[in-house]
Amino acid sequence: MNTVVAENISKSFNSFRAVDSVSLAIRPGSVFGLLGPNGAGKTTTMRMIVNIILPDSGSIHLFGEPFREEHKNRIGYLPEERGLYPKMKVIDHLQFLGEMKGIEPGEAQKQALQWLERFELADRAQKKVQELSKGLQQKVQFIATIIHAPELLIVDEPFSGLDPLNTKFLKDILLGLKQAGKTIILSTHLMEQAEKLCDEICLINKGKAVLQGNLREIKRRYGHNMVNVEYSGNAEFLRGLPPVKSINDYGNSMEIRLHDGAAPGELFKLLAAGNLEVRRFETAETPLNEIFIDVVEKS
Repeated sequence: MNTVVAENISKSFNSFRAVDSVSLAIRPGSVFGLLGPNGAGKTTTMRMIVNIILPDSGSIHLFGEPFREEHKNRIGYLPEERGLYPKMKVIDHLQFLGEMKGIEPGEAQKQALQWLERFELADRAQKKVQELSKGLQQKVQFIATIIHAPELLIVDEPFSGLDPLNTKFLKDILLGLKQAGKTIILSTHLMEQAEKLCDEICLINKGKAVLQGNLREIKRRYGHNMVNVEYSGNAEFLRGLPPVKSINDYGNSMEIRLHDGAAPGELFKLLAAGNLEVRRFETAETPLNEIFIDVVEKS
């Protein structure tokens, strides 16, 4: 039984169609990436899943049945627009939100303290929320989302505002929740994180699902002839070489897409003949970011 099944859901706001006949089937214990450019309809889709707004048409089933109020205590939702009570103490805030999800007061405080310890925030428990940095408030918000051990976790841009260290920390937490059997719907603009975390994805553009399925199969189907190069020097001459179709250049590394049928060895010989110091040369899978750009531009 799928944790979430959405069939042909649509939502309009006045004359604007935010979501247009999107269908999803999300397996238990998986990480499902809901991806797309700004304004594509991702947040509206998530809000319909958690029953904040209702679809104009189509149906949504959670845990094998239509939405019921009891489902709220089985869901954790982290919206992109964060919402904390700034004048409450962190521990009081988390206990309060835990109780709202049906946890007994003593257990809610216990869970809050355990999560604060795990997030290295135990020394901030008696601080007011407004006294914390934006990044630490983000951690508190995430704890509030998972304090009641939800079966379904829906997180909208969870890495927003986090430094690389805390991004890795949160990624590890999400993987731990997946390994514990939780179902996770992840919306993020960070394609590298989506590529590493997701089992399946749905790419939405202009309200429509334009690409959907198992991430490995999608990468195989949409993969291109790619080479990654780390270098020093002027690489501008590469753009005119016969094997090269396009280049995504970062200054000291580049992702090179070759024409169909071109051999990476052919490019390597041309690189060796040029005035370029090559530190690394390897064939590579097409990054999800490249697939994302291709599909969005074509749709």
